[in-house]
Amino acid sequence: MEISGRLERINPAPWFTSQKADPQAKLRLFCFPYAGGGASIFRGWNHYLPAGVDVWSVQLPGRGGRYREVPYGAMGSLVKDVTLAIKPFLDRPFCFFGHSLGAIVSFEVAHCLGQEFDLNVEHLFVSGAGGPHLPRNTTDTHHLPDDQFMARLKALNGTPPEVWENPELLRMMLTTLRADFKLAETYACSQRPPLQCPITAFGGLEDSLVSRNDLKAWRTQTTNAFDLWLLPGDHFFVQTCDSLLLQILHRETKRMISAD
Repeated sequence: MEISGRLERINPAPWFTSQKADPQAKLRLFCFPYAGGGASIFRGWNHYLPAGVDVWSVQLPGRGGRYREVPYGAMGSLVKDVTLAIKPFLDRPFCFFGHSLGAIVSFEVAHCLGQEFDLNVEHLFVSGAGGPHLPRNTTDTHHLPDDQFMARLKALNGTPPEVWENPELLRMMLTTLRADFKLAETYACSQRPPLQCPITAFGGLEDSLVSRNDLKAWRTQTTNAFDLWLLPGDHFFVQTCDSLLLQILHRETKRMISAD
């Protein structure tokens, strides 16, 4: 994916609702949600990470307090705007965590920050996504009729039951989910030098969408260290196995702030 055009200023406030910078933070961890997900996915993570790690959850348009906003339909535009929203808060070391679609967005933002501003992420944590350069092994779904699209969503097992029970909420979510699926299904990774930061990949042992080999493919995207963890659960192990995931993130982020 190529980022073309000049990067203009953007108001960062909506992207980090109610977030206040911790002046004592030694490290900022920016978290990127999966398709259809919002910043609430990462609520409470700061309580499970070391003191000195400031957790910032990215709130994309079309969900949460931004539900009235039109979700992005093109990865390039999203990456530009996220990059500009994050940039004012990179006055200290920072790292990224992204799950599924969020892993791809965080990867592209990391590249954009390096190319445009010479700002380098300390560590990239990617979860529930294969290497971005791999060819897709699934068929497009974002254009399907509602009944077929919803059947696909149910098979993924990531949509909360209360959404299915609330027709109005489901109707709003479908627009956002279609846009997010389009982002993932039309994404193309550009050929660029690999990142210089370590990459840690997480996957679910029962994930039928992302295999171990898919996760291992992230190794080629860095000149630094690469690590792989397989945790119990399906594609949404980030919700069902969050305690183990946070233990690993605690260890890794503690190592980063202790090394300063």
